[in-house]
Order: sequence, then structure tokens, then C-alpha cells
Amino acid sequence: MNTNYFLQSLRNGDNLGIRKIYQELYPKVRSFILKRDGNEDDAKDIMQKALIQLSVRAQDKNFQFTSSFEGYFITICKNLWIREVKKSKLRVTNDGVIDLVSDDMEIAMSVHEQEKWELFQEKLNEVSENCSELLKLFFNKVSYKKIAELKNYATVNTVKQRIFKCKSKLKEAIQSDQRYQQLKYL
Repeated sequence: MNTNYFLQSLRNGDNLGIRKIYQELYPKVRSFILKRDGNEDDAKDIMQKALIQLSVRAQDKNFQFTSSFEGYFITICKNLWIREVKKSKLRVTNDGVIDLVSDDMEIAMSVHEQEKWELFQEKLNEVSENCSELLKLFFNKVSYKKIAELKNYATVNTVKQRIFKCKSKLKEAIQSDQRYQQLKYL
């Protein structure tokens, strides 16, 4: 996938480029949502919201990707779907469905979440390689026992201690970034 081409397509509203994004990424978005109790309409909605969100962000000329376009876009879609599932639990039904959050607010909240995710990813990549690997395994819910085997640690307690230290380093790195203070209160 050509990240620059897709970014320019979003900035310029190039329908051909946007269609190409849809063709290449919709099957993955659809698969993710269908596996998580969504339906075809949900997948289409999430795809549209993600395209809008990314289009808004792409208008900032300083905006750039820290990963591949595909990885970035899929992450947006996953975050939007998680938000949608949570939001559906906040809806009240009497004679109909009352939506508690406007579309503009939804986009703003999604952009905010994406910015927090980007800060997290950036700082995760800045900690030592060993810490980064350990934390990725931990966040992917790999058991302590399996991590001990993979990383050749003597005991599960060693793994727990190292993960605790790495999480502390990551937390410190995130909290010392000036963006954290801005993102924390929005």
C-alpha cells in the first residue's frame, strides 16, 4: 500500500484513491467487526467514520504516520468499533433509540483516542527493546509462564518483576511527554 498516495487522496478528496482504500481495507474491517458481534452495516459505518476521521487529521500538513497506512487505519477502525460497542450500552430505549453523543462529538472523541494511542505506541517504541518486547507480549495476554520460556527467564516471578519495571518506565515516559498533559484532560 502506498501511504503517501492514500494520504494525499484523503487530503484532496480524490475519489479514486479513497475507493482504493475502501477496496483494500474494507474486507479486513468487515472481518474484524463481524467476529465481534457486528454486522455488515456496522462495518460500513465504521469504515465511513474512519475515513472521515482520517480525512480530518490528514488536513494537517504536519500529520504523518508512525506506522503503515493499513496498520494505522485498522487501529482507527478497531478503536471506533470498541467505542461503538461501549456507546450502545449507554443508549436508552423507550419508543426508539436515543443517541447520547452527536456525530461531531464522536469524531472528536475518536481523534482524541487515536492521539492517546499514538502517544502510547511512540513511547512503547522508545523504551528499551527488551522492555518493548516484554510489554507487547504482556499486552497480547501471553502468559507469564510462556514469556519466561520465550525470553529464557528463570522464573515467572522474574517475568513479573521485569514487566512491572517496564510498565513503570513506559508510564514515566508517557507522563513526562507534554502531550500527555493535554490529552489527559480532554
